[in-house]
Amino acid sequence: ASGIDTVLSTGGCPALPFPGREQNITERQLHGLWPDAPLYTLLFDPKSLPAFAGRDIRTSFLERLPFGRRKYQWYLPLMPTATEHYDLSDYDVVLSSTSAFAKGVLTRENTLHICYCHTPTRYLWSDTHSYIEELRVPRIVKMMLPPLLSRLRMWDRQAADRVDVFIANSQTVRRRIQKYYGRDAAVIHPPVDTHRFSISPEPKTYFLTGGRLVAYKRYDLVIEAANRTGIPLKIFGSGPVEEALRRMAKPHIEFLGRVSDEEQAKLYAGARAFIHPQEEDFGITPVESMASGVPVIAWRRGGATETVVEGLSGAFFDEQIWEELADLMIRWNDQDWNPSTIKTYAEKFSRGRFEKELIDFVNEQYARTH
Repeated sequence: ASGIDTVLSTGGCPALPFPGREQNITERQLHGLWPDAPLYTLLFDPKSLPAFAGRDIRTSFLERLPFGRRKYQWYLPLMPTATEHYDLSDYDVVLSSTSAFAKGVLTRENTLHICYCHTPTRYLWSDTHSYIEELRVPRIVKMMLPPLLSRLRMWDRQAADRVDVFIANSQTVRRRIQKYYGRDAAVIHPPVDTHRFSISPEPKTYFLTGGRLVAYKRYDLVIEAANRTGIPLKIFGSGPVEEALRRMAKPHIEFLGRVSDEEQAKLYAGARAFIHPQEEDFGITPVESMASGVPVIAWRRGGATETVVEGLSGAFFDEQIWEELADLMIRWNDQDWNPSTIKTYAEKFSRGRFEKELIDFVNEQYARTH
């Protein structure tokens, strides 16, 4: 986008629990494409995101409030106002990357605002009831949340109207944007560093799963299937349900905790298959597995239906129950899969592909409106 004054605006807080892994990866890539563009964000912890060191990052007034970073949840009612306080009047293009607030930035009438939407805000739309139920807060706080979320939901719907063009990170998210915001969206899948992964010639001995260990990702199903079958399973990652998962697991299931990028790549390469039992907006880990030449076993919901090709790069189970997953694991035949074919297929989700598609899209939209 040479010659275009661009600003990047992120809807979450880098290094804080608003963005998921897909969003953090995408935002690093976006800023790599426009390194001179300032990045506006509600809060920022430079120690947690060294990849952004030296960048022009401009935070909101929430950063200056008492315990702004540590207790940012206190300031949820102020986040729409904080987002609207960014002064973006000097820019021709605003590119927001968000699953929450950044779509609501205020821009001039001749500024092109393109929103890369990772999902309409889950706790305001699709997951409101489970969000409130799973919160570990006093009962009085839970009673106060529904009216607050209703007000935020109205703001979020109005904020979507400020966007000129939406990009969804998957067809799944595109359908949600249509449902909740009444807008269409182009689809550009997030970038995956496929070059980091390679095929291993070593014998495969275990199934693999992992990520952030939270309840909705249903790792309990994988553990129960492995418990019943006695098939070796390795799990990487950590999270709030880790201790509960460890208690239910038998000795042949190995918990690895947080692993480095290099360790994770080795784990993928040594696995018989990667198990993906949850619904994700897109899902980075299945693509990373395929980039290692390793097939995926996935629940037939969400982004996995767009990234995994049945019979070529993986297999699906239709009911989110351990019995169906265990049946697939028992019948799994490593000889049915061609690692080179799987890895070649995974390249369609590469970082280079993302860069080209996004730059072409931004330039096309800018030419159309100016």
